[in-house]
Amino acid sequence: MTEIVLGVGASHSTLMNTHWEETYHKDRAERFRDALGRARDALAAARPDTVILVGSNHFRGFWLDLIPSFTIGVDECVASGESGTPKGPQPVDRELALYLAGSLVERSGFDVAFSARLQIDHGQSHAVQYLLDGLDVDLVPLVVNVFAPPLPTLERCEQLGRALREAVLAFPGDRRVAVIGSGGLSHRLPWPDWRDPNGEDEEFMVGAWLNGRENWQDYDVRRREIIRAAEASLNPEFDEEILSWMERGQAHRLTEYTTAELEKVAGNGAQELRTWLLMSALLDHVPGRRLAYEPMPEWLTGMGVAVLDPAQAPAQTPAQTSERQS
Repeated sequence: MTEIVLGVGASHSTLMNTHWEETYHKDRAERFRDALGRARDALAAARPDTVILVGSNHFRGFWLDLIPSFTIGVDECVASGESGTPKGPQPVDRELALYLAGSLVERSGFDVAFSARLQIDHGQSHAVQYLLDGLDVDLVPLVVNVFAPPLPTLERCEQLGRALREAVLAFPGDRRVAVIGSGGLSHRLPWPDWRDPNGEDEEFMVGAWLNGRENWQDYDVRRREIIRAAEASLNPEFDEEILSWMERGQAHRLTEYTTAELEKVAGNGAQELRTWLLMSALLDHVPGRRLAYEPMPEWLTGMGVAVLDPAQAPAQTPAQTSERQS
């Protein structure tokens, strides 16, 4: 029997690796890092065989020559290793990944892209570094397009999460499966809409996204300079609301936002919350537990961690279940 044993939503920032000493809210940074450690302990206690790792890609594994909305890694998976994150091959649960890719088409009508040679970046490898350190697990990596519009709607992401849940539970093998959603919360990156860049920096960024497939490292120094020069744009009130939804099993309420509305209230980086929404839908939106929330302007991001544990979730009444699914 295959079961889904735990879900984790966690923010990521490579600045944890590259600029820890320059971080001036050290107390907040340490609380966030400690929360990642507690989430890692919860994952270890759940004893998963496989982790469905839902994350974004920051134009280091995908480029503007081809941007699927959703991509499942079904065989080779290599982490790019930028900014001190893990580098090299990652273990993939090929049997489960291929089953999910096929089942989504046959059972749910989701024509999700697949890759037999997937490159991931810190949108997923940050979670490998801090949440899966020392754990003997295989991955099913799922990359969501959150940065190259048009983006998949939040409603479509929630629907995919539900379809994946059905597929995982129907898998004929024997797996304990955990799910990680990596990204968010509120933040704004100095990234243009690729369709209408304005100014030299934006033209450079779009050029890197289009032409970097073979030499993305060549663009990284200036990319980094542009990001480090950006001013933080956080919305702690929004972040608190999202985390309260997670605690109450109401993450599906993210679907109330359009893509444009979400960017307006919480920045273009908040589009990564699609990963949390997918994760929560895979856990049937059980009520979760907040481990941390720390606004980190020097990392440009509202940093949060939450754990969804179906074993600890209170029993739901039929009315509550219906409300979650509506």
